[in-house]
Amino acid sequence: MTKKIPLLLIILSFIYSFSAQSQDLMSGSYQQTYFMDMIDDLESRYDIRFFFEPKLDSTKVDLTFSELTLEKLLSEITNMSNINFYLKDKKTVIATGEYVIKNELPPTLFNEQSDTQQQPVRDDSFILDNIREVAEQDKDNRLEKQLIEIGDPIKRFDGNTAIISGYVREDKTGEPVIGASVFKKDPLVGVVTDQYGYYSFTLPKGKYELFINSTGMKATKRQIMLYSDGELNMEMRNDIISLKEIVVSGEKNTIENLQTGFANLNIKNIRQIPSIMGEADIMKIALTLPGVQTVGEGAAGFNVRGGSADQNLVLLNDVPVYNTNHLFGFFSVFNPDVISSANLYKSGIGANYGGRIASVFDVALRDGNKKKFTYKGGISPVTGKITLEGPIKKDTSSYIIGIRSTYSDWMLSLLDDPNLRNSTGGFSDIVGKVNHKIDEKNNLTLSAYHSRDKFSLNSDSLYRYYNTNASLQLRHTFSNQLNSTSSLSFANYNYNLSSEDNPVNAFKLDYRINHYSFKTEFNYFPKEKANVKFGVSSILYQLQPGDKQPLGSSSLVIPIDLYDEKGLETALYGGYEYDLSDKLSVYGGLRLSVFNSFGPGQSYTYLPDSPKEPEFIKDTTYHSNNELIKTYLGPEIRLSGRYKLQNDLSVKFSYDRMNQYIHVLSNTTSISPTDNWRLSSDAIKPQTGNQYSIGLYKTFYGTSLELSVEGYYKRVKNILEYKDGADLLLNEALETEIISAKGKSYGLEILLKKNSGKFSGWLSYTYARSLIQANGLYSVEQINSGNYYPSNYDKPHAVVLVSNFKINRRVNISFNVNYSTGRPATFPVTKYVFKDQPLLLYTYRNQYRIPHYFRTDLAFNFEGNHRVHKKIHGSWSFSVYNLTSRANAYSVFFRSENEEIKGYKLSVFKSAIPTVTYHFQLQ
Repeated sequence: MTKKIPLLLIILSFIYSFSAQSQDLMSGSYQQTYFMDMIDDLESRYDIRFFFEPKLDSTKVDLTFSELTLEKLLSEITNMSNINFYLKDKKTVIATGEYVIKNELPPTLFNEQSDTQQQPVRDDSFILDNIREVAEQDKDNRLEKQLIEIGDPIKRFDGNTAIISGYVREDKTGEPVIGASVFKKDPLVGVVTDQYGYYSFTLPKGKYELFINSTGMKATKRQIMLYSDGELNMEMRNDIISLKEIVVSGEKNTIENLQTGFANLNIKNIRQIPSIMGEADIMKIALTLPGVQTVGEGAAGFNVRGGSADQNLVLLNDVPVYNTNHLFGFFSVFNPDVISSANLYKSGIGANYGGRIASVFDVALRDGNKKKFTYKGGISPVTGKITLEGPIKKDTSSYIIGIRSTYSDWMLSLLDDPNLRNSTGGFSDIVGKVNHKIDEKNNLTLSAYHSRDKFSLNSDSLYRYYNTNASLQLRHTFSNQLNSTSSLSFANYNYNLSSEDNPVNAFKLDYRINHYSFKTEFNYFPKEKANVKFGVSSILYQLQPGDKQPLGSSSLVIPIDLYDEKGLETALYGGYEYDLSDKLSVYGGLRLSVFNSFGPGQSYTYLPDSPKEPEFIKDTTYHSNNELIKTYLGPEIRLSGRYKLQNDLSVKFSYDRMNQYIHVLSNTTSISPTDNWRLSSDAIKPQTGNQYSIGLYKTFYGTSLELSVEGYYKRVKNILEYKDGADLLLNEALETEIISAKGKSYGLEILLKKNSGKFSGWLSYTYARSLIQANGLYSVEQINSGNYYPSNYDKPHAVVLVSNFKINRRVNISFNVNYSTGRPATFPVTKYVFKDQPLLLYTYRNQYRIPHYFRTDLAFNFEGNHRVHKKIHGSWSFSVYNLTSRANAYSVFFRSENEEIKGYKLSVFKSAIPTVTYHFQLQ
């Protein structure tokens, strides 16, 4: 009997223990106890295992409890701390901080194991990734099935239509989703979100299924009951597709979009496109589009439809950038990691843009992650960069900062050529943005950018130039139908050139341009299928066109300090877009611009019946500070239309008249840092451009294949051309070196684009002519006897192939081919002697061409595993620029050798340039 008592006690104890654990009756307290300590206590009491997110470690629990089951205790903790628990079985508890886990988990979430097998570690990220994915899918399903009531039900009988508006944002970062389509079907009615993620359109009252689509995001939908005007804000999730190809698309899509000559460059993962020295560049991607070219490899600036580089308005957060290039033109000022969107307008330009006559390249910065801190960066052989972003106050304020710098001097030191080995070159830039939501109707944004460049060739002259801009922007929502954006901005560009190799000739040259602007713009949606945009803008320019001073006590350089220039450009504008029917949409806009030139300054009067030459100057007039010198008034008309021939076929047209009051003075083909911007005055008239465009647009296989064919014709007057041997630097009488000319350009642009599938990319072909005529009254004001001649940017044929092939989810290959006609050049034809001086006789201007251009690039891109919530994502890019090692001619120069003139090609790259780049991102 005594031997059975211990056994009975053991049995009774086991039964009691099992019963107690089944009921989980617990008493105690956790006073400011860390979550980790709490679960250690629970695991020590019971045979259970917790899985949880590492970020819960620092969460504190403050709870006193008495005789609670485990389920009840966990429920109490959830109520007081927002920690969510799910009991998978008697041995497993899952804890999350953000996700409510539904009652059924996928069978693959945990591998079924016997009690003797090793259990997974508590913070197994695979488990947590699946938990999140299940929770997010469940959340999406619930949101898509839930009926959302919009407006006041009492007002459902007041009128037949109502306006629905709101914002579309990314769910993880809170940033706006730009260019998202919000629409209903049968019949199709919808709109596209603007640069703030905002949308607004009119629908008949009733019940609808609303669809939301955007490139790179998971499509979603909402069930709505529309009673009256109201708001609906929505969030979209990133579509986790590995190695997304760079996308170039039209707003909405090629068929529905009203504009001709428009391209939206989606900058996500643009590093897949092979690039020079591993630095992804949004402007280099723009050069692959039809109608966009450059004068040579590594050249600064770009040319659109035969226009000069200064005829392009380049905006960063609505502030002009006056020099868009770093390091001899090999890199642009735009850090792709901080860019939200980049839109290129070649024609069909809205009345809200002005000041240039060729194109608008509008780049917007990201807002920064409103949910959590994150960073990303990259390192290549010549550059390094890092981007930091996160919330200042969650869901209310955010910031983003991007920093780049070069360390390229070490590469120059390895070169054999002593001239290059003794050279130096580099740049750095920093860009930032702070976004603050004041309340539901007001949002404030502050952005800023600064860059510095320096280079010296063979330890001779040292060049430095700087870009700075800043903007303060307030967006206010008056109602569902009306909102406004007001901004104050500042931009500065300055350079200085110094040389002290020869102390006697040592000098320092400075140049500066300051740009101050104010702009208020209203966006009004008066009725269904209509949009009105109107506003006012004003720009104050202040230029220091040149200040040359001796450098050092031994210098004999004579000081030269030109008069400052001052000008005020003001504009009133308005545009109206309306869908006349499902097939026909039209846009009409008017911009009235006024430019005033102010003193101080001086102007010259010339002898009658004489050309503007220094020897014919009759008198000089001096203007005092703020004295009005000249006023120009110019109406600018904008018209666009689109007609749908079929659901997958449309035709569009546009007419643009634009004025330009600021110009670059340069007698070189490519823009250089020492080129001067100068204002219109009594001596320099504004440029005026008139462009006509028409296009045919077709989609195939849904929207996976798009074809566009556009033609254009453009006339420009008051182009600045230069006399042979013109001296533009520090010239007080510029009109004696320039010629007012007129130009015409015309062309055909074809773009075939594949948007989806393992193989994607585009093929573009451009036929373009750009001709200039300088036919003044006097022979000195004529070029090529007054006949039309090719401009420096005339390249009749260009073919570009951009291809991207996905081998699998983590590896892809990019292959690019670029061909273009050689640009025009002026060659010497013979040598002669005049007054004992050997001279060269040249052909007519731009009568010949340098050899055609051909380049092939290749890139391999490898990414790490694509677990959605991996802490750090890393990827590698291996690229070869100029794969065939072709020595493309940047220019042609000539030497006199043995009484003969011999020509030589100057090539920037004459061999293949391999590059390896590593990118990383903290999620």
